[in-house]
Amino acid sequence: MAVTANPKQNQTKAAVEEEAPLYGDVLESVLSKLHLIHLLSACHVSKSWNRAVSSTLRFSNRVKPWLVVHTQTTRFPYVVSARAYDPASHVWVDLERSLHHPPVKSISTLRSSHSTLLYMLSPSKFAFSLDALHLEWSHANTPPLVWRTDPIVAVVGHRVVVAGGACDYEDDPLAVEMYDVKVGTWDTCESMPAIFKDSSASTWLSVAADERRMYVTERCSAVTYSFDPESKKWFGPYDLRPNPTVFSSVIGFVNGRLVLAGVVGAAEDVKGVKLWEVEVSDDESLELKEMIGDMPETMVEKLKGERDCEPSFSMSYMGGMVCFHNGSDPSELILCELDNGGCRWTSMRNDAVNDGTRMQRMVVTCANLGLPELHKAVQVGALKIL
Repeated sequence: MAVTANPKQNQTKAAVEEEAPLYGDVLESVLSKLHLIHLLSACHVSKSWNRAVSSTLRFSNRVKPWLVVHTQTTRFPYVVSARAYDPASHVWVDLERSLHHPPVKSISTLRSSHSTLLYMLSPSKFAFSLDALHLEWSHANTPPLVWRTDPIVAVVGHRVVVAGGACDYEDDPLAVEMYDVKVGTWDTCESMPAIFKDSSASTWLSVAADERRMYVTERCSAVTYSFDPESKKWFGPYDLRPNPTVFSSVIGFVNGRLVLAGVVGAAEDVKGVKLWEVEVSDDESLELKEMIGDMPETMVEKLKGERDCEPSFSMSYMGGMVCFHNGSDPSELILCELDNGGCRWTSMRNDAVNDGTRMQRMVVTCANLGLPELHKAVQVGALKIL
């Protein structure tokens, strides 16, 4: 005998099933499939969901360093806009709190010597930003004693080192100064090595820094020196040029290791981009080790771009992530993930660049982001939850 279902009972059962809450291991299993940007909304569902998100992130391997692409207009009021990219979810988001009123207004060019620092410099002011999304700026009590147009600037521990890039009329174009963030004072140091006399600007140098030292590499020769803020002295030189086919080199820290990226060929005919590990010995000397990465040919072509002008390659980095871009044609970004001794290469269209921004200045930084940083961005109106 057939049993006829009661429609009202079926509706009630469906409603109960639909409203049944997720909790415990089931909820965490679901959340573990989501990326950081999507977990931001989940935190606001309830306290139990917020706890589950926190628990999920403690054991997640889906969080990767983000890229932040800053573009700046070249005319007053020098507006800065920013877009952030999450490599894990392949999502671009707008950072809507643009710098419509830059921290330094007289000469307000946005600059970055390495991947986690933004700064602006004028004859009367020096401002810098160290937080992940660069939503906060600090102002030095006074500017550097030496007026500089294009110095190298790096953060070493609690000090901001400003070196070279001085104007022609200055007595010492290689002058070095340090700003102590803790006490708010400047200190003079030993000048840069004389070999940098004709290349002391950031245009010709690549900079990397950890908590103890700053490393400076001349791009064309790969001659490298290290600077110790404690002793205020320079050490070197160290020849890190892998071979004569490398005509330009940049350095950076990847997973705690110093890495050199060499561009092979010539400025008018780039053949490839390769990565080498640099060993820092116990006595702080530097030695080039084995090659650890080779950019695929198809991505080298994308990095070169379609313009006829000479390429200007830059490298940004954080954790195990490296990003290459061409300042002359920044339409493509090339990513390399270094993990377990191998390299995983990907390329993507730079969504921060369009027909209206091609002539603007562009700076790429990297950031290790967690929920606290994203929550802060939401609170100040820089990021909206969709």
